[in-house]
Amino acid sequence: MNCSKCATENRDGRKFCAECGAPLNARCASCGAENEPAEKFCGECGAALAGKAQAVSAKPSTTKPTAPQIHITPPEASDIPEGERKTVTALFADIKGSMELIEDLDPEEARRLVDPALKLMSEAAHRYEGYVVQSTGDGIFALFGAPVAHEDHTQRALLASLKMQEDIKRYASKLREEGRAPIEIRVGVNTGEMVVRSVQTGEHRTEYTPIGHSTSLAARMQALAPTGSIAVSEHTQKLVEGYFAFKALGPTRVKGVSEPVNVYELTGLGPLRTRLQMSTRRGLSRFVGRDREIEEMKRALERAMGGRGQMVAAMGEAGLGKSRLIYEFKVIAGGGCLALEAFSVSHG
Repeated sequence: MNCSKCATENRDGRKFCAECGAPLNARCASCGAENEPAEKFCGECGAALAGKAQAVSAKPSTTKPTAPQIHITPPEASDIPEGERKTVTALFADIKGSMELIEDLDPEEARRLVDPALKLMSEAAHRYEGYVVQSTGDGIFALFGAPVAHEDHTQRALLASLKMQEDIKRYASKLREEGRAPIEIRVGVNTGEMVVRSVQTGEHRTEYTPIGHSTSLAARMQALAPTGSIAVSEHTQKLVEGYFAFKALGPTRVKGVSEPVNVYELTGLGPLRTRLQMSTRRGLSRFVGRDREIEEMKRALERAMGGRGQMVAAMGEAGLGKSRLIYEFKVIAGGGCLALEAFSVSHG
């Protein structure tokens, strides 16, 4: 670089001129503003100056131009994406035999066949607040439980899987009626720990992506799923057993996993709907206390059976035992009246 005072050429990296000792000013590569040599960031636009400084020359250089030099600067610590460790459910879905399906089709015709299927898969994931990480051309990769956390992310992923299969079967029936080849998909699901982080892939584009063995295992489940079905890992199956019905496919050797993995096929919804029902199935602990609340509910029931309508609301923070209180009251109250029960869902 050339000194702005005496025009002497100095080697790159110098802060002061070797001839006259004057400071070698730097020009910002982003906005062109002049900065002092010791400054690390541009005072005009805030861009990093390290490795990007350009000499400010007051006189035209008379030296022969040299070939441009490329400097590779290590990324700043702030440029490295931060990761967050989470337990997340990953879902992979793809069209079975898509290559053979579109082999003889014009690209536009293939797009008209595949795109509606991809749209149905994405909509099913979004219906249960899943995040579609990417479309793989003939399928999708979605996350449940990140970036937005849901305590029931495993159930949401399996509900989305069932909806995908249901919607694709309707689409396949429509194709069949039109005399076209029907489409079938395979879905794989796995729950486990992953590190999820945002990665800047362009000036205005950020992708939220996971990394970890659990993601790869979900992709393996999809490859192992029978056509038109949903395959899940043993860990996922244990988390939602009772909420859903499964068929064991047996231990299977999976690439990248040292021990055989027990694989299950998701066949539909199970008999359970709430965590209390799950706890009841496993065996409840002894119910103690809440005598005053039980007595008030008894009196309300007596007045209701006497012709005076009553309403009782149990209010409190999550986990205080509201559902257990109602359950115990139903047991104590016994027969003599019709009991109607309904449940709300977190995703609707």
